[in-house]
Amino acid sequence: MSTQEEKIKELIDLREKAKLGGGEKRIEAQHKKGKYTARERIDMLLDEGSFEEFDMFVSHRCIDFGLDKESYLSDGVVTGYGTIDGRLVYVFSQDFTVFGGSLSEMFAAKICKIMDMAMKVGAPVIGINDSGGARIQEGVKSLGGYADIFQRNILASGVIPQISAVFGPCAGGAVYSPALTDFIIMSRNTSYMFVTGPKVVKTVTGETVTSDELGGAGVHSSKSGVAHFVADNEEEGIMLIRKLLSYLPQNNLEEPPIVPCDDPIDRLEDSLNEIIPDNPNKPYDVKEVIEAIVDYGEFLEVQRDYAPNIITCFARFNGQSVGIVANQPKYLAGVLDINSSRKAARFVRFCDAFNIPLVTLVDVPGFLPGTAQEYNGIIIHGAKLLYAYGEATVPKVTVILRKAYGGAYDVMSSKHLRGDINYSWPSGEIAVMGPKGAIEVLLSRELKTIEDEKAKVEFLAKKEKEYKEKFANPYVAAKFGYLDDVIEPRNTRFRIIRALQSLATKKDTNPPKKHSTMPL
Repeated sequence: MSTQEEKIKELIDLREKAKLGGGEKRIEAQHKKGKYTARERIDMLLDEGSFEEFDMFVSHRCIDFGLDKESYLSDGVVTGYGTIDGRLVYVFSQDFTVFGGSLSEMFAAKICKIMDMAMKVGAPVIGINDSGGARIQEGVKSLGGYADIFQRNILASGVIPQISAVFGPCAGGAVYSPALTDFIIMSRNTSYMFVTGPKVVKTVTGETVTSDELGGAGVHSSKSGVAHFVADNEEEGIMLIRKLLSYLPQNNLEEPPIVPCDDPIDRLEDSLNEIIPDNPNKPYDVKEVIEAIVDYGEFLEVQRDYAPNIITCFARFNGQSVGIVANQPKYLAGVLDINSSRKAARFVRFCDAFNIPLVTLVDVPGFLPGTAQEYNGIIIHGAKLLYAYGEATVPKVTVILRKAYGGAYDVMSSKHLRGDINYSWPSGEIAVMGPKGAIEVLLSRELKTIEDEKAKVEFLAKKEKEYKEKFANPYVAAKFGYLDDVIEPRNTRFRIIRALQSLATKKDTNPPKKHSTMPL
């Protein structure tokens, strides 16, 4: 064997060694937990044969606590680039078989390298998290590594899409990188996220709690709102990432991809003419409206189990990506509260950052009253959504389906917040408040003078009817130009598509500034 052949054999042997990560036994243990290895996950995520790996031969530089005798190629994270549906993405995948996926100085340097490259070329970054946290033996170098990643997450925010998949443990400082990214996907039963684990919680607060109860996928998808998507298994989680990316541009200077569409733009949906109940207090499912108007009835819902009184989702109109925000009368009558305001504000700002037009479907009776909401800052949180819509410069198309009461009318992408095209169905009710409450306020003095209970009820009924005739329709708002048109419900798809086509060349800017001071 020649010297050259020996060198090539050494290269091949080293590659095979690197691909084994922490060794066969640890790979087997990973599989027994129902989890894939770092490289298996990348192979599932990227187009076949497209992965180009970086830094396969990197290893740690620590010699303390016996680490000088234990070293693995790749050092616990697999990094590189490839394609998803032919589009460039950068990816890192943490390897739990090497030191429990713990982050070292070199581990962090590998991640920082691909993030820097993604920023240079304008491509999304996908991080697959499965790590026990900081590598304790490395001390402050490990902590510094985390901060180096956080800094890049911050600078990349709003420039390139950042997606985090959590397919195992993600604890302590490790949680802040996913929290700084645009979307977090967790896997049911195998992933958890928390700042401090069950043992520390028990010591400090006396609470006894399991990892799943403290920071499992169920908790973060429904209670905290930290996770945007939950998958039953890793395969489903990876398919979700691929589907999510299909709606997004490569970066903030590009438009989202246009998908060929043969769903007719003038498709009439007669069911929409009858979907609004005659009783204004009766609920209906706004998802049925969304399904009826978007391409092929398909949409990807974001934070489905969190604040279900508002729907946020990606969909397409004639092949064009849009973000949809819709009040959901099926939950809490579609009222705006703290959680729904935060959820929708974050979604609106993401869409605006990445040139994704916004379609808003309005049926909102107002903000949720009560001490719990006021004490927890509904004023500030409601202002976040108001701010997000007012700041957004992407095309904004709004359709009022039924109620648009009080300040919530203003907040939900009204004409006054630079809404571009604002429609209403004939069932639209635009007023300061509902008829009953309004009459009780406006005619409180007259009501006090009526002593007979029957006469009082009749008086109230008559005045409520008058109020409804004046405000339980969209024509007062249309008279002032606050609505551009009142449309037949079954034509909604066609009217939205035409509106979006007309806004394709929209240009709008905000005043020059270092950054805003939005209410946080």
